[in-house]
Amino acid sequence: MKTRKFLLAILAGFFSSLLFAQTADNKFALDFNLIQNDYKGDYGNGLWKFNDAYPGGGLNLSMYLNPSFNIGLGGSYGDYGYFLSKIDRFLVRKFDADLHLDYKFNNGYILSKKAKFYPFLTLGVGLAAYNDNFRLETERYPERVTDGLDLIVPLGAGLKYQISNRFAIQYKYVYNFTNKDLRDENRGAEVPIYQSVDGNDRFGKHVFSFIFTLGNTADKDKDGVPDKRDLCLDTPPAVQVDKDGCPIDSDKDGVPDYLDKSPNTPAGVKVDKEGRPLDSDKDGVPDYLDKSPNTPAGVKVDAEGRPIDTDKDGVPDYLDKCADTPAGIKVDANGCPVDSDNDGVPDYLDKSPNTPAGVKVDAEGRPIDTDKDGVPDYLDKCPEEFGIAENKGCPEVKEETKKVFTKALQGIQFEAGKDVIKKSSYQILDMIADIMKLNPAYSLEINGHSDSQGDDYKNLVLSQQRADAVKLYLVGKGINEDRMTSKGYGETMPVADNSTAAGRAKNRRVEFKVVF
Repeated sequence: MKTRKFLLAILAGFFSSLLFAQTADNKFALDFNLIQNDYKGDYGNGLWKFNDAYPGGGLNLSMYLNPSFNIGLGGSYGDYGYFLSKIDRFLVRKFDADLHLDYKFNNGYILSKKAKFYPFLTLGVGLAAYNDNFRLETERYPERVTDGLDLIVPLGAGLKYQISNRFAIQYKYVYNFTNKDLRDENRGAEVPIYQSVDGNDRFGKHVFSFIFTLGNTADKDKDGVPDKRDLCLDTPPAVQVDKDGCPIDSDKDGVPDYLDKSPNTPAGVKVDKEGRPLDSDKDGVPDYLDKSPNTPAGVKVDAEGRPIDTDKDGVPDYLDKCADTPAGIKVDANGCPVDSDNDGVPDYLDKSPNTPAGVKVDAEGRPIDTDKDGVPDYLDKCPEEFGIAENKGCPEVKEETKKVFTKALQGIQFEAGKDVIKKSSYQILDMIADIMKLNPAYSLEINGHSDSQGDDYKNLVLSQQRADAVKLYLVGKGINEDRMTSKGYGETMPVADNSTAAGRAKNRRVEFKVVF
């Protein structure tokens, strides 16, 4: 009796301390149990046999450890017995208590953590006490039951249904191994038929429980996370939260899913206040994908954020002043085909890509040749007259002109040893002046020559003076001085033999040469 009172006192104290130590996380639950006790021992096997009722009741306090395990402390008190015959039977009161560990199948590995209906396994260790003094029968059977304590090892399984956050019902069956064979008889050797025929006495329990979650934890935002553990106390209603009570942020971008307009942003990507990846240039392509993140406002871009370049010349359309350049054509910074000579015709069309600056060209880049003589106007001294290249585009010198110049070779006479032109030479010189007037493209070289008689130096000087005299005469006839040059060669360029009078006469001459 003392032993039973001692165990009851320990159990009550333990329950009181646990209740006092409740946390804000509602980890504790209290079970109210209805029990049917089963016997298995020397009399026989009464497991799962309901011929006779051996009822009891009990309490159990359990504490959540983690998603897989709960730890519990439970106790029960009630009838325990077996009826084999009117003689071979027993009935006692049994009290048992144990500390046990439950393995839950709704741990996220086997079943969802949100599962309301789930199985579990239980294993523990405890004590059982028996007492037959409560019986009212006047006849005491021989010593069939003894008081005392047994060590028990409960092993079982059960099913739990969580009706609400605060209430659940549960059934479990627990089979208890014991360490003694003294609780249903102690007859000794005089009755050998009953001696330990089944080893240690054992018992089972059918336990039907009503389970109440303890505590009244404050949860201001009703997100299921107690305020003491909630790092985000103002979460809006119905928003899914993590274990710390903060709104779920699937992509870890700092914007919770319920506000995130782009909830699958890749890791490390910067976002705006609505969770969209930053798009600095507002072109519709986020910076982390944008190959051209500084595109000016309003510029159309491709899928990678590059400004559209319709003609693929490397210059985007918004900068391209020639947006239809054919493929493969080299362009300048403005996107226009390169025009090396700046004549207005791009190189890929230019038939004369090295035209000097300022020269007018045709549609194919060729310098304009008005008279179509093959000499472009910028080189043509006679751009409106068909000429020859040798004369820089001017017509070939007429035969009549050549005859005049030939006549002038010997027709221009000077006073002996002087640079004074004789009047007899004026007629031929006037003819030359007329030719120059009629041919404004002509330039004239006037070259003076002498024979070999006399001093060489004096001959050179005299030939220069006579050439200058002829030039001065023509200037007097209205010919621009810039169209003429005069030079004396002395006796250095004879055309005949200086050893004869006839030869020397030919060598004393003034030559005229048309140049362009």
